[in-house]
Amino acid sequence: MEPFVSEVYLGSLLAGVDEAGRGPLAGEVVAAAVILDPNNPIEGLADSKKLSEKKREALFDEIKQKALSYAIASASVAEIDELNILHASMLAMSRAVAALQVAPEHALIDGNRIPKALICPAEAVVKGDARHQAISAASILAKVSRDRDIVAYGQEYPQYGFEKHKGYPTAVHLQALKDHGLTPLHRRSFGPVKRIIEGS
Repeated sequence: MEPFVSEVYLGSLLAGVDEAGRGPLAGEVVAAAVILDPNNPIEGLADSKKLSEKKREALFDEIKQKALSYAIASASVAEIDELNILHASMLAMSRAVAALQVAPEHALIDGNRIPKALICPAEAVVKGDARHQAISAASILAKVSRDRDIVAYGQEYPQYGFEKHKGYPTAVHLQALKDHGLTPLHRRSFGPVKRIIEGS
């Protein structure tokens, strides 16, 4: 993995921004924005997908305690179906940045696109969660928050096994869709769900 680059961006307050939940067939897409405190470092930050669940959970709490500011936001299933998942992800990220209690002077966005209507200048950074600690912190907040939400949905809809597959299109999830039909959580614009609706 490449070493993290400096978080100092022309001396400005820097927000890292990332999202979680583009690929699943169900649930909201969740984004987070984080402004880290350079005087209160956090050890062990990395791309959330490369960390164990236990490590993500521990870092989730530490980030919330030590960050200068953080915010978690989402776009709903209805917004995903109306806008498409890319635009809904951008919307969730812009909401997260806007919700920061400390106004950022610059934002680093994971990926190759910058959301519209951000409150500050921004730069897109491909694989940013492996290059910038602030983006890594945002990826952890978004991932853990979304996972907790979908696990809670698993208690509401136990026959779908959300707590195991987190809404992703596993064989178990697809079979549950065929056996039990859709829930209000399912993204009707996604191909596998659309095919269930169409009976194919």
